Amino acid sequence: MNFKLPYIPERSEKPRNKGVTMMMDKGLGLRETENFIEASGHLTDIVKFGFGTSYVTKNLEEKIKMYKQAGIRPYFGGTLFEAFYARKKHDDYLKLIDKFDLDLVEISDGSIIIPHNEKCKLIKSMSKDRTVLSEVGSKDSGILISPAKWVRLMKAELDAGSWKVIAEGREAGNVGVFRPNGTAHTLLINRIIAKIKPEDILWEAPQKNQQVWFIKLFGAEVNLGNIGANDMIPLECLRLGLRGDTFFDFLPADYADRLKQVNDEDDNDEE
Repeated sequence: MNFKLPYIPERSEKPRNKGVTMMMDKGLGLRETENFIEASGHLTDIVKFGFGTSYVTKNLEEKIKMYKQAGIRPYFGGTLFEAFYARKKHDDYLKLIDKFDLDLVEISDGSIIIPHNEKCKLIKSMSKDRTVLSEVGSKDSGILISPAKWVRLMKAELDAGSWKVIAEGREAGNVGVFRPNGTAHTLLINRIIAKIKPEDILWEAPQKNQQVWFIKLFGAEVNLGNIGANDMIPLECLRLGLRGDTFFDFLPADYADRLKQVNDEDDNDEE
């Protein structure tokens, strides 16, 4: 960082297994990608070409090379995998991954139904020579999954070889582990983390209030995804207690209490 401050939480160095941040690329141009890497590449672990954007994105191969040269691992969103799978083109999907020399792949079933034993077989097969992210949860807000089933699915996919299981939140952050208004399903998440190690989960959290909620619950090293390109630096500041929302979370308790007491006294004086 540019200077030193006490009471800043430690962050793992890249490549890291926890505190991972995934940026969602929804169609950045080459110059925008270059600018993103210059500004936020040091904070970015992985980049997802959201949903099916890789099908229509210009200069895709060049963008992939730019990310990889910056030490960022790019991959195609799970919806593209589902599009190939639904058309019975799984082998073509593997050829596509190899064509673009991607070592990271997402397997999801948020838009279609894949028998879970079949999904786990795909994870096991693809994890032999690739790093697999698998996603749990439906993109349809009308499909509700019990906490016990969330845990069962996540456990099975990790056992099959997933590096991380992605907890569905979607681009808007209003399904899966979130309610339609964007607030967290607290009971569901508590049930999940009682059985699954938090470092094995990547939480999709596109909204600031969601990022704050997870950082307060798990600390600076929580894995977060579906982050906008312009939100990477603001998110890192949240992780480090350098924004008002998490300002007191990483200060020593007695220090924070004294500051809060001074603020309360100032407020009383003004009254």
